[in-house]
Amino acid sequence: MYPDDRRYTKEHEWVQPEGDRATVGITHYAQKQLGDVVYVELPEVGRVLKAHEGFGTVESVKAVSELFCPIAGEVVEVNTALTGAPETINADPHGAAWMIRLKPADAGEVASLMEAAAYQALVAAEDK
Repeated sequence: MYPDDRRYTKEHEWVQPEGDRATVGITHYAQKQLGDVVYVELPEVGRVLKAHEGFGTVESVKAVSELFCPIAGEVVEVNTALTGAPETINADPHGAAWMIRLKPADAGEVASLMEAAAYQALVAAEDK
């Protein structure tokens, strides 16, 4: 369920390194906890983010949740399709619902995040 080509945070975001870029989104577990997503707010291209800094919000029928950037970097692309179709986050959180692409400040920072197996164990513990 959680792709092995990504790293994960305890706040339920994922990051997928791709060459000199990294794609960021929220996990299946996060979208399940949120319920039906009705709105998403994402940052502007060019914004420089610190690791664990808030970069936007996701609003569902249950709550509004802040999004946290897993690694430091500059936003080079934003998934504007989510603005018109926020429900994509529920349907495909690890694919079409990516949120931002970054130019990482330190490519090695990704290695400090959880691998899929560790994240799966975290989710299993939270579900108890």
